[in-house]
Amino acid sequence: MYEGIVQDLIDELGRLPGVGPKSAQRIAFHLLAADPADVKRLADVLVEVKQKVRFCQTCGNVAEDDQCRICRDPGRDPTVLCVVEESKDVVAVERTREFRGRYHVLGGAISPIEGIGPDDLRIRELMQRLADGTVTEAILATDPNLEGEATATYLTRLLKPMGLRITRLASGLPVGGDLEYADEVTLGRAFEGRRAVDD
Repeated sequence: MYEGIVQDLIDELGRLPGVGPKSAQRIAFHLLAADPADVKRLADVLVEVKQKVRFCQTCGNVAEDDQCRICRDPGRDPTVLCVVEESKDVVAVERTREFRGRYHVLGGAISPIEGIGPDDLRIRELMQRLADGTVTEAILATDPNLEGEATATYLTRLLKPMGLRITRLASGLPVGGDLEYADEVTLGRAFEGRRAVDD
């Protein structure tokens, strides 16, 4: 335990996701030793991001305007919608340069343990977006974990009656991985998602 404001800083940093007590302490002491101008620049950016950044009214992605750049882009395919859990997932998919459709950010995944149910996610907004019939395919790109699978299963049941083509991202072995280190679920998915080898 440290005195007063130093301990307050460590406690606040420790509340950030993925930052444990040791990391919080390391960051706090880095900030204490840093040049005051660097710390002020960080503080200014934190304040500015809270003032300027909001969520896109259409898809739920982070944006500085009412709509994000992807929703404003007329070159995107409006018939294919990729449903993701968080804005960081949009960035991950965009990095592949494989997807030219639009997105819908749920704002999380169904997790009864954490008290997150369907009503806590942007599922109602998703249904409103799909109601006009523009979208013909919904790609469920939720995380390949228990919560992501539960969310995808729930959405599949909800969307099937709409007559959409519902797809799920393939999952399996990572490039450069070894079979012996793959868990049963991953290896099973790799077998399910196998495809023909072209001549």
